Formats: sequence, structure tokens, C-alpha cells
Amino acid sequence: MKTILVINEGNNAELLSLLREDGRTVHHVASDKEACSLIAVADAAIMAVKLPRMPECQASLTAMRRLPLFWYCTEQQLPQQMDWGYSLDGVIFSSMSSNDVRHTLQWGARVHQQRKRWADEREQLLQRIEERKWIDQAKAVLCEIRGINEAEAYDFLRKQAMNDRKRIGEVAASIVKVYQLIHG
Repeated sequence: MKTILVINEGNNAELLSLLREDGRTVHHVASDKEACSLIAVADAAIMAVKLPRMPECQASLTAMRRLPLFWYCTEQQLPQQMDWGYSLDGVIFSSMSSNDVRHTLQWGARVHQQRKRWADEREQLLQRIEERKWIDQAKAVLCEIRGINEAEAYDFLRKQAMNDRKRIGEVAASIVKVYQLIHG
């Protein structure tokens, strides 16, 4: 991570100097609203905000762009039970050394990438489930209309998809939608 965006709502000069020690480019803004112009060039964002403001700032940043997101904690005492939120990748404490901060940023980047892979995999699985629903409905329609069994209906869908150079789910959805339009 070479470029860090810091939302610095307090006077946290020590954080900025810690980040610059490793040769990073550090952009700092006074609020999450000012982050819009710089978030596109950042490799990660650090929220140097008070605990009550952290969830709001976090939501604002993740709405702009998904990137590794850290919270700079200067609080003396944290609540026992905390919901850090879905997109918080790490916490940096004011007592950390430059080396500790570097390791925290590296670890958080890995956490972010893993969560991103999981989200992509989840999305693919949901699409496959949705596609499977269309295929099952289309097989039922073909069985009814053509008087064939499920295996033959699936073969028909597969061949039609290959002929049309489309995904089988697209062909199945088209068949079901036309059937619903005609018989709806």
C-alpha cells in the first residue's frame, strides 16, 4: 500500500508522520465528505475519527469505493461488545510503532482481499442458484408442452443454448417468460 487516505477529524499529526516513515503518500482530509476527490487514488483509507462517528464515516467511505478500511483508535476505553461493521479491515492504535502499523496495513489488505473473494464467490453461487431455478422451471414447461421427460428437456435446453451461443440459464429464462406471457 503506497497511497493512504486519512480522514483526520482530530489533530492526529503522529499518525500522519508514522505513515510517511515508510515512504507512503499520505492524503489527509478533514471529513469523509472531503474524501470523494481522493478516494480513487488511495490504496487504503484510515478513519481518524471518534468512536461514535466511526460507523457513519465507514458507511460513507464504503459507499464511494470498496478498499481496505482501518480505524485509528485514540479512545482510552472501548466498549466490551463492538460490531466493527462489515468493511472494517483493521484497527490502528495510537501506541503502535511504525513497524506495527505497517504489519497492520499488510494484514488488513489481506483480510480485505479475502473478503472480496468471498463476496465474489457468494455472488456467483447466488447467480447459479437463480439460473438453476430458471432451468428447473423451463424443464417443467418443456415437459408439459412437448410431452418429454426431464432428461430430454435438459438436453433440449443445452442444445438450444449451444446453438444460440448463450448460457443455458438465459435460454431457460426466455422459455419460462414466453410461457408465462402466453399462459399468464
